[in-house]
Order: sequence, then C-alpha cells, then structure tokens
Amino acid sequence: MTNALRLGIAGLGTVGTGVLDIVKKHGGLLAQRAGCPVVVTGVSARNKGRDRGHDLSAFAWHDDPVALAKSADVDVFIELMGGDSGPAKAAVEAAIAAGKHVVTANKALLAHHGTALARAAEDKGVMLNFEAAVAGGIPVIKTLREGLAGNGVRRIFGILNGTCNYILTKMADEARSFADVLAEAQKLGYAEADPTFDVGGFDTAHKLAILTSLAFGTQVNVDKIAIEGIEAITLEDIRNAAQLGYKIKLLGVAVEHEGGVEQRVHPTLVPKNSPVSETDGVFNAVVIRGDFVGDLMLEGRGAGSHPTASAVVGDVVDIARGNRRPVFGIPARDLKPFKQAPQKAHEGGYYVALRLLDKPGAVAAVARILADERISIESIVQRGTATGEQTRETAPFILITHNTLEQSIRSAMGRIEKDGHVAGHPRVIRIERL
Repeated sequence: MTNALRLGIAGLGTVGTGVLDIVKKHGGLLAQRAGCPVVVTGVSARNKGRDRGHDLSAFAWHDDPVALAKSADVDVFIELMGGDSGPAKAAVEAAIAAGKHVVTANKALLAHHGTALARAAEDKGVMLNFEAAVAGGIPVIKTLREGLAGNGVRRIFGILNGTCNYILTKMADEARSFADVLAEAQKLGYAEADPTFDVGGFDTAHKLAILTSLAFGTQVNVDKIAIEGIEAITLEDIRNAAQLGYKIKLLGVAVEHEGGVEQRVHPTLVPKNSPVSETDGVFNAVVIRGDFVGDLMLEGRGAGSHPTASAVVGDVVDIARGNRRPVFGIPARDLKPFKQAPQKAHEGGYYVALRLLDKPGAVAAVARILADERISIESIVQRGTATGEQTRETAPFILITHNTLEQSIRSAMGRIEKDGHVAGHPRVIRIERL
C-alpha cells in the first residue's frame, strides 16, 4: 500500500466524533477500499478538555483551525464547524490555498460561497467534497454529480429537514399542536433552543441551493429562494389535508423553465399515495427527475452522528482513490449565472382555508371571485359554524383547486380578504401532485 492519507478534523461535535468512530472501527476496511491507510493526524475544536469518548493524545491539537488547515501533516482538511463565515470559511480557504483537499458538511458555507470555493479548488487542483452537506447519509450529491451524468435533470424536490418532518409527522399521527411537538423535539435534541433556522425553512433552503447548482449547472444562489416555514401550520390544516387525501410536508423544490430556475421552500400538500408522503419522522427523501432515468427517489437518515459521518468518510475514500471531478459536476467557470424564473408563473394546485362569515351570499361571493380569476375547484369541505374572531359567527370553508397560476391565486385571495365575507387571512398551501 502507498503512504497513509492524513486527515485533519476541525470540529469534534457529533459528526466529528462520528468520523473518529468510523476510522477507529473500520481502519482496515478503509485501507482496502482507499488503497492506502486512512489516519487522523490533527484535530481542532473549541474545548480541548471535553470528553468525546476518544483518546485525542495521538493527534496534534490545534486551537486555531486555520493552522490545522495549513499543517504539513495534513493531506485532507475536514471542516465540521459550521457557519457561513468566520473560522469555517477562513479555514477552508486556507486549506485550498495550501493545496489541501477539503471535505465539508457545511451547507451554509456552500450555499453562500460555493461558487467561489469551487473556483478556488479547481484552480488549485484540489478536491472539494460535500456529500454530508445535504441529506446526511443519503448519497444525493454523488447521484447528481456522477450517477446521473447521462441525464438532463428536469426537476428536483424533497424533504430536506428532519426537524420539520418530525414535527409534521407527530402533529398528524398524534393530533398535537405545532407548539407542543416543537417543545418535545427540543427536549429530544431534534430541534435547537432557537428553532428558527429549521422550522423557518432556512436549513432546507441552503440544501436546495446546493442541489439546484448540481442539477442545473448554475452558480449557487440561496438569496433567490422563496422561503416559507411551517410555523403557521395548524392541526386543523393537518386534519383537513388528511380528509382530502393528502399529507403536509415541508419541501424544497427546484424546477428549470425556459425563463430560468424556480426555487422554493414551503409547506406542501402531497398525495397520500405518493412515495414521499411515506417519509416520516426524522427521515429525509429526495426525488430527482431525469430525462432518461425518469423519477429516482433516495430516502434515509438526513442527519445524526454516524449517517453524516458515513458521508464524510465516503468523500475521503473518493479522494484517496483519486476520483477527481468538478465540484458542482461541471467546471466552476462554466456554471451559468443564476436566472430566477418568475415565482408568480408557478402553476399547480392549492389548498385554501377560509373562515366564512355566516351570512347570505358568502359562498357565492367566493365562487364569483374564483371564477373571475379562472380558478376551478376540485373539492370542497365545509363544516358547521364556530365562534370566530371578534365573536362573529364563522364557518370553516376549505377547498382544493385544480392547477392554476400563482398570480391568479394571489389575486383571488387578496380580493376575497377585502370583500368582507371572511374573517382573518386566508391560509394557502401549495399542492404538489407528484
């Protein structure tokens, strides 16, 4: 065998210690698959004294991750610190400049600086691998970059955040409120103390930006993603969706049109008989539509110590084997400037929940406005009256539309809200007929 491939790991949290677990347990297997021994030579973290279940005395300790990235004793720099700037960005840039290969699980860094980092890596002749940055242990990056190289990708969508999927699953299965399930997720460690990044859709958006670049050959652009989280989803919405034959999932969706690329993150009604609807709990799923392969679905654990560490180690073995390829599938210099498709041109079905005032002509007024906007109704659910806002009597009125333009549904909802026949704001959720 050749000389050992030497790893420097910056960040010894759950994923970093997971990498140490795999290298320790499967050292011989990795040597066979990589063609050389794979060893950890240096580490960096914020707290040297913390017990991580490993004897770190055999590794060179670096308080500064940039120093680790530049170390002459490191061939591959593994960045597991997180964050789109600060030490993570500085260390990755330093490693590339020093001629080191880089493996990262940092979706925020790639979503904001992926194009620039790809150019720098390719100019320097080093590899920048990031399988662990999207969907944990699911090999979606390799699938897009290598397995589907013979396909033109037309559409990619998926469940990319386990926290949101866990919350929506629990709400549906146990008839519990968003706030109640979120509190449980925080206790179990599935959600942070400040859950905004997850439940607000921003984590999903970072991952979607990376997938969009790989799928469509565009420069990474997270700033052009329309983002809506799950905070406003009610138990009533969950029940209504079930009665109408749907589940609610938070999806990231990217579609290429003639006028540009549509990127969006939002709660979505998906048919109960669709494969992605069966992806529950903390699991992730990604569906890729290729022009020759058709629909391909990948499902698995999208986070966690060992699934994510598995993806990191897979990237390391690729480097050992010399499996070189452009960072985003095509040379970074050839990535097209991102061009956004007009969001209002999106066409699909919609779930609409209204609180109709209990007075003559309310239903007819809503129907008239929908007809004016050329929106046809697929199904309706109407229940008995309930005391609504400001003590006025209201009745829940839920409808599913056939495919219509987003600009039409927005115009209709604006008119309905101003018309004086509904209490509060209409709740609108897109439908993906997968």
